Amino acid sequence: MPWTPLPRIAFAIATYPFNPSTRDDLPLELGDELYIIEQCASGSWYRGYLVAPPSLLAGLTSTKGATLEARVFSGIFPAACVDVKEYLSTEAPSALEEEDAVDVDDDGTSLKRSRSRRKRDSIPRNGNLNNNSCNNSNTSNTSNASNTTIINTKSRDPDRPRPAAPVPMLKVGDETSSYDGEPLVDEIASCLREWHAANLHELLLQRQYPLLDEFSALVAGLDLSRRQLLNNVLTRQELVRTREETVWRLVKGNKLLNREIIVRCPETGRILTGEDSSVDITRLQSVMSLLDEPPKVKGEDAVRRSHLQLEHKAFMGVSSEPTTVVYYLATKSNHPVSESLTVELDPSGNPIDPSAAKLQALFTDISVRDAEDLYLVARVYSNGTIASAGPNSGTSKTNGIEGGAIIKMHHGHNRVASPTREEKRLKGRVSVLFTSRPKTPGKDTDGRAKSSGKNGRHDENRPPSDSSNTPPIPSLPMLKPKKIEFKKAIGVAVLDVGRFIRQDQGTEQVMHIFVPGKPPASDSDRRKHNQESIDDWDRLVRDVIEARTKSSSVPEPLLGNNYRKSMAASDMRLPHEKSPRADKLHICMKPFAANDAEELVRSIPTVFHQTTPTRKIGFTGAPTKPRSDIYITLSSLMFPRHGVFVHPKLMTSAIPPGSQFNQLQLSMEVRKNSTGEKIPNAIFPCSNSTGTTIWKSAVISREETWSQTLRLSLKEEDVPNAHVFMTLAGLPYPAAAAMAWFPLWPKGSFLKDGEHELVMYKYDADTSLPNGDGSQGSGYISTSWNAGGESWSEALGQGYSAACVKIKSFLCSTVFSQDDTLLSLLRWKELAPPELIDCLKKVVFVPEMEIVKLLREVFDALFEVLVENTSKTEVEDLVFHAVVTVLGIVNDRRFNMEPIVDEYIDRQFDYPFSAPCLLRSFTRLLNDPSHIDNSVRLRAAFKVGKHVFRFIVRAREKQALKEASIGINGSPSFTKDLRGVFKLLENLMRSSEPRMVGSQTLAVQHFHQWLPELVGVLSQEDILLVAIDFMDSCFGVKGKLVLYKLVLIVNYSRSDLFSQPEDRRALTVNTVRWLEPHWGRTFDVTQQWREQVRLCCSVIAEQVEELGEEVSEYIPKIVESYRCIEATGLSARDSFSLLFPKAYPFPTKPLSGPPVVFDEALIELSAVLAAMSNVPTSLHLVLPEDELATLLMDTLNVHMSILKCGAFPANWLSVHIYQHKSTMRTLENLAGILVDSFLPDPDDADKFNMELWQAFFSTLLTLVGSDALALETFPEQKRRAVWKVAGDVREVGADLLRRTWEAIGWETSPEDKRRFGIEKMGGYQVQYVPGLVAPIVELCLSVHEGLRSVAVEVLQTMVVSEWTLSQDLSVIQAEMIDSLDRLFKSKRLTESITQKLFIADLIELFKPLSLTPDDPLSETVGQLLRTVDEFLDLLVAVHNTPLGEAYHIMDTLRLMEFLKDMRKEDMFIRYVHQLVNVQLQANNLVEAALSLRLHADLYTWDVNERVPALTDPKLPEQTAFERREQLFLEMIGYFEDGRSWELALDTYRELAENYEHTVFEYQKLARCHRAMAKLQESILEGNRPEPKFYRVAYYGMGFPAGLRERQFVVQAGPYEGPQMFADRMLMQHPSAQLVDGRVDSVEGQYIHILPVNPEINYAIPAYRKQRVPPSVRDYLAKRGVRAFSVATPTPDVPLDAWTERTVFITVEPFPAILKRSEVLDTVIVGVSPVERAIEEILRRTRELQTIERQFAEAKSIPDISPFSLLLTAAVDANKSVASTRLLLEEHETKEDLREALRTVLAEHVACIKKALGTHGRLVPDHLRPVQANCVKAFEATFRRELAEATPQPLATPSIPPGQWKPQPSPSPPPPVDEHPTPLSAAPHQQLHRSESVRSDTGTEKSIRTGRLGSMIFGNGSAKEVVVSYRPTLPPPPPPPEDDVSLNEGSRSRSGSVSTSRSRKSSRSGWGRDRDDEPDRERKGRLEKGMGSVRRRWSQLHLAKREREKSRSTGGIEEEE
Repeated sequence: MPWTPLPRIAFAIATYPFNPSTRDDLPLELGDELYIIEQCASGSWYRGYLVAPPSLLAGLTSTKGATLEARVFSGIFPAACVDVKEYLSTEAPSALEEEDAVDVDDDGTSLKRSRSRRKRDSIPRNGNLNNNSCNNSNTSNTSNASNTTIINTKSRDPDRPRPAAPVPMLKVGDETSSYDGEPLVDEIASCLREWHAANLHELLLQRQYPLLDEFSALVAGLDLSRRQLLNNVLTRQELVRTREETVWRLVKGNKLLNREIIVRCPETGRILTGEDSSVDITRLQSVMSLLDEPPKVKGEDAVRRSHLQLEHKAFMGVSSEPTTVVYYLATKSNHPVSESLTVELDPSGNPIDPSAAKLQALFTDISVRDAEDLYLVARVYSNGTIASAGPNSGTSKTNGIEGGAIIKMHHGHNRVASPTREEKRLKGRVSVLFTSRPKTPGKDTDGRAKSSGKNGRHDENRPPSDSSNTPPIPSLPMLKPKKIEFKKAIGVAVLDVGRFIRQDQGTEQVMHIFVPGKPPASDSDRRKHNQESIDDWDRLVRDVIEARTKSSSVPEPLLGNNYRKSMAASDMRLPHEKSPRADKLHICMKPFAANDAEELVRSIPTVFHQTTPTRKIGFTGAPTKPRSDIYITLSSLMFPRHGVFVHPKLMTSAIPPGSQFNQLQLSMEVRKNSTGEKIPNAIFPCSNSTGTTIWKSAVISREETWSQTLRLSLKEEDVPNAHVFMTLAGLPYPAAAAMAWFPLWPKGSFLKDGEHELVMYKYDADTSLPNGDGSQGSGYISTSWNAGGESWSEALGQGYSAACVKIKSFLCSTVFSQDDTLLSLLRWKELAPPELIDCLKKVVFVPEMEIVKLLREVFDALFEVLVENTSKTEVEDLVFHAVVTVLGIVNDRRFNMEPIVDEYIDRQFDYPFSAPCLLRSFTRLLNDPSHIDNSVRLRAAFKVGKHVFRFIVRAREKQALKEASIGINGSPSFTKDLRGVFKLLENLMRSSEPRMVGSQTLAVQHFHQWLPELVGVLSQEDILLVAIDFMDSCFGVKGKLVLYKLVLIVNYSRSDLFSQPEDRRALTVNTVRWLEPHWGRTFDVTQQWREQVRLCCSVIAEQVEELGEEVSEYIPKIVESYRCIEATGLSARDSFSLLFPKAYPFPTKPLSGPPVVFDEALIELSAVLAAMSNVPTSLHLVLPEDELATLLMDTLNVHMSILKCGAFPANWLSVHIYQHKSTMRTLENLAGILVDSFLPDPDDADKFNMELWQAFFSTLLTLVGSDALALETFPEQKRRAVWKVAGDVREVGADLLRRTWEAIGWETSPEDKRRFGIEKMGGYQVQYVPGLVAPIVELCLSVHEGLRSVAVEVLQTMVVSEWTLSQDLSVIQAEMIDSLDRLFKSKRLTESITQKLFIADLIELFKPLSLTPDDPLSETVGQLLRTVDEFLDLLVAVHNTPLGEAYHIMDTLRLMEFLKDMRKEDMFIRYVHQLVNVQLQANNLVEAALSLRLHADLYTWDVNERVPALTDPKLPEQTAFERREQLFLEMIGYFEDGRSWELALDTYRELAENYEHTVFEYQKLARCHRAMAKLQESILEGNRPEPKFYRVAYYGMGFPAGLRERQFVVQAGPYEGPQMFADRMLMQHPSAQLVDGRVDSVEGQYIHILPVNPEINYAIPAYRKQRVPPSVRDYLAKRGVRAFSVATPTPDVPLDAWTERTVFITVEPFPAILKRSEVLDTVIVGVSPVERAIEEILRRTRELQTIERQFAEAKSIPDISPFSLLLTAAVDANKSVASTRLLLEEHETKEDLREALRTVLAEHVACIKKALGTHGRLVPDHLRPVQANCVKAFEATFRRELAEATPQPLATPSIPPGQWKPQPSPSPPPPVDEHPTPLSAAPHQQLHRSESVRSDTGTEKSIRTGRLGSMIFGNGSAKEVVVSYRPTLPPPPPPPEDDVSLNEGSRSRSGSVSTSRSRKSSRSGWGRDRDDEPDRERKGRLEKGMGSVRRRWSQLHLAKREREKSRSTGGIEEEE
């Protein structure tokens, strides 16, 4: 299909999935981001790119800390599956906007469609999508066929413009359509994308699984919040809470991943931007960065109320009786906190009343203090019935009580054992602590359980149980028994609910039910059990709570032996002891926070529908609503050992026996004192029940407890005349056996709260009524009711004790009081004056709670007394003090009384004539404030002064109304008295007496609260004057009073009283004067001074919006304070004081993480300074020029410190970015001042303040070049935040830089303007070259186009100015190189750096100049740019090497060579040590030492030259000798650790030479020689592994120019085999392929790897001398090796045949810094028979030595056959190496090689001899003949060698003693071989490999030490070895012309040259052929070969030079 490019790239989102059907299709998923570039002709298909999130697999190879790159796929896809969001252009797209799509029906009617409907209908509009497209199979295509879509071209909403991004690479479409309404939707998505791309793979790779789990839970919570916000399913309160929680979750996520903290508004979720207050941003930034949760307001928790909704879900257990579950809240000690909820269940466990009101409760008014110790207790009761026993009851024993046991009656019920699997599934979260325990086998005590199914259900195939299945009970001829219903406690469950309330989270929980154990069997144990179990149920609850709080399982001793526990952690009972009657409870809870429960229910009526409010037992805070409840808790019975019932007539009565009186039930009723009449419906057992007249308790045994709490609700008039009457009966006997009672109103007040022991009376006619029958002793109302009474205790016989019942009472009433003093005050009219005065004095001692409950009545009584006793000084003062005392409770946060007092004053207070009395009392206190009594009362009055003045003002208002009603207008005396009070206060503040400090402090602390209360009696102006006068009176305060004074100014600023503009203006003007002495410059920065500065910042933070010219007064103070605090330094802190405090002492919070370095004062000063930059008023600094310059300099330094995060931690992202924007505004203001005041005329150029302008430009360049503004390098979340906070600050900064730079320049001449195109240049600009070159160059590398263009222009002016002055640009070049080096060291690479855009820009600026031929400036600039370009390439290669360690080192060496040429010694040294560190990290110790040699070579052994100190590395100033010595010693350490003995020895020798001849330090010299001796011993031991070498060739254009068509010899590890090495090479080049040889393909990457061995020169003396250890030979032969060979396999080679080898000659010897060296030349050389023989003998010798050592050191005799076989072959004449002796007679071979052959052959014979001896000791007897044969064969085969080894007798010296005369050496033995070596052949005619290449006049020595031999063997002999430490060596020069005419034609490893590939094997034939060959032909062939060698040398030289220069050389030429 034809495709048409879109005019602009479109950004779209996939709205439907699309499955591909062809290879060109692009699969889509919902939410995919697409960039569309083309569309088909019909518009139904698009072509574009899919930007997918990065794959986690990419993290395996990513750089640590780097964000993974997104994956990009291309293809085609249906247009109906995507939604085009916008077009990549600043103009509005002419495409479909979803909001403006219009449907056109068949009749032409246009219909607006919803967004979702349009999307759904747009799918099948083309009708040609296949099944794999996004069509819905259920959607009919014909339904939409009649509709078409018209595209409206409409621009973007103008009300919501989006600014253009500053760089083109920023992603478009960051904000969705939901952003305006709910910014958190986009913020969450942005964070999740960033975390996934940047951090998730790191967590996986580092195996941080706990952190990953926490992170996963966090992401799940954020995703849920995003969906809730997106779908708008939250209520208003839930929305507020969700936003705040989401913002803090985002903060937590960034903290977990160590990312910067971005400030988002907790209320709206949006990112706070540069338009918001800096104070708000800084405050939120500090809290979010340093704390884990938002700080709570002081006192907020104290008044915060929570309410807990409880819903009963299910009861699990097996029982045949109905069950009752009672829920209530209790403390840890099982004290009830709330009323109870009762749930009645039928035998099946289902609610009897299914209404929700019976299943749900709302426990109200739970305080924070309650939640710290709060548990939900569930008491489970079994409901049973028994037949009444007694006369005429008609029951039998089987239906009643037998032995005191209750017989249950409901046998016909079949109970479901446990719920099904589906019923067990919980809807919400279930705590792990309370999960169900595993199934364990146990006793089945109920036969019915066995008949149930697997899950406790009945078998479905079995018919239901009914009466037909129950055997009929025969009817008895008896009366129908009377049934008695009762409840029996069977279990208790406990759950800690305080933690759920504190966490504010709902949950579903399973509560396991615990049951008491059986009593012990023995009598002694039973007695002990009875004593311990008197509070059995209470103790059970307490022990369960204790176990829950300590651990998930309870140890057996803790639970005691009277109840059982499980082995499972979640159920503390033994399985076989488990009672099936009560197992578990399933509940659902959810906490709510609200001050008023009724308001909460009204606000969410659907949630609390049919929920029963369950009130708290007591008050939370001060009661706001009337309440009068009496709570009675029934505890237990006390039956002493000789206990009796008391009787008013009989005195005592015996307690019934236990068999009839063990199952006890108590009945309770409320009666009137006089008549005994029952008060109906006064008892409420629970919150969801109605009132009852007679309440019956649960049945308990004598040892059990009830622990049941009831509520009594009585009318107010009934309480004083009522009492509670109780009877006790023993079931099944219904008649009461005993009674007890207690009054509610004894002794004139309500019963005291607490525990009471009630005396048990025998119940009969005399004790059934209060007054009885009127006879003496009849009735109980006159008897003592508590155990402390004495009326009956004397009547008891000796040894008897009365039985008692324990109860607890608690009054919760706003009507009644239990305090006598308070009751007397309320009845004050009945008191005489002395009694009244005494009562008023006692008011201060009344308990606070009593006053709180009757607050209104107390106030009324006090003010009535005050009004009635006007002008009575004592009464007035006592009442005033009593009022102050009562008001003092307002400050108690437990009660939250302030609203109640305010309501009383506003609505109920009606005592108009009390105002003068209160004023007089207040005045009397102020007149003598130093009096001890007055001082105490005055301080108390100051604390509550707000309400005291409110009472006074309210009373005055009512008095004024009454006066107005009788015609009196105004009362000047009141105003005068009121002003007199404040004048006395001012006098108090001016007092300097120390004892007045307390009163002064309280006055200052509370004065701001008094002023708003004066509004009704004083004018606004008078109040303002009162405030100002009071503050002025505080001028001389000292110490902490200064801090409270500043707090008072803060409160002035925050007060709404001064909100009018004129008031604010007056306040801000006076504030400057008030703050002036308390901050600014100081010489002693004390802690109090810091606090003063912080409070001054708080004041300004409150007034900053109204500031005008005061800014000019504040900025100097801020700058001076900042500089003083900064000079003291910062320290790490583990606590944090909340910023901008409004009270003192400052609230402090502990830090959630490790200590952080910061200072609150600096943070606040920086925030205030930033806020002042927004003040529209310009700065007017009227100061002398010197002071102004100092102030501006300090201001710039402060801003520089702020930009560098000197005031706050660096990860405070929002604050840091905000400071950039505010600093830019400040710099714009300062630029105007600088231009106006500090830019002199050219005539006064000497007055130019260079330092000030330098500071300005430094600050500006630091700002615009800050990494914090580099949006292009940021991940998505950070980029969004920076853009929203600061916008494009760099563009503004670039414009300011251009303007200010031009301002300090001078006008250019017309000629310069024509040449350079510059308007202003030179002038004061030249003073900043080269000072500002570095920061300008850094800006030139910016991606920001505007900033880069300005920087390039500035750099152009610098270049032209410098050239004009000095005709040289070396200074600028040096600065550019330094700055680029620093930049690469500290910053990441960006696209602008790698592309070197600024170089092209500079070339364009200087292009007009280049048109002038031979212009020197143009040529110099060109050279400068080429040098910078080359340096940039080197830096990029070093800092961005993707090929691995070796290439990184190679690039570093190239860079170092460049720096050395540029004479940048300090940079060179730094890179040397960086290279050393790289080598050390790779464990390349030898190479690290070689790298360090590069530094050491910069110095000489000069003891007089001083070298400067270095910072990187840290080296002190010292002499060149000391520096070089220090580096040498460090090198030696690395050499020794790397076992490079030869290099260590060479270094020691150089040190020793200079110790001996330069500094004459023989002590160090001795140490050197001792160290060298140890190294030589190490060489002798030879215990170092030999490295392996490989030749690696790189073919193909896919490799970089530095590798392409080049080959290297690479040093590998000693144990790195070919396959391992090949894998390492492929890891460096993943795209490369291994090949077996050279390839012809140009494209791709191919690697050829070949193992090579070092070439050994066997002609060295070590191989010619016997008894040289092999380790020494290897050491001498392989040091400084540069030649490596690979043997050409040639099978069946005769002994005297020549072979060939390929030799690779490297540029550098090994070991090398790179552990690799480029192959300089590849040579095919001939190998002589002698050399092959030497190699074979050495191989066999090593093999024989190895096996001999193995058998000699064996502890047991192993199988000796391998040893025997090897020895047999070694002595066999045909298989041994004895035949090689024939080669010794070849005089064609060089004598050195023949001598080496003789030596190794002799050593081989000695090795065989030693092996034969070892074999002879180990050989068994049956192999002795083999040993003998071997010895004989050995002697025969090696007879010549054995003869030569026989020592000759020494001649006796014939000289006198004491003299020495050299004796001639003995003649060698005659040759044994019968074939002597022919001597007729001339040496020059013998063409063999061992002969050196010599010229016609040359000597053998000259050839051995010549270039070719040195190139191949590394220096011919051991004593001529020269070790090179240079990183690269130039190739040897080509041989001179006169050395070419040689007489040999082949090149061998020992120095010969060969041009032929093979030779004949016969020695004699080869000699004849050579004799027959004419000399002319040989010479011509030789010259041809050497000419080829000479040309190769010349080509190698040229190629090497060219390669080093251009690094783009071709492949290595192959030798033809």
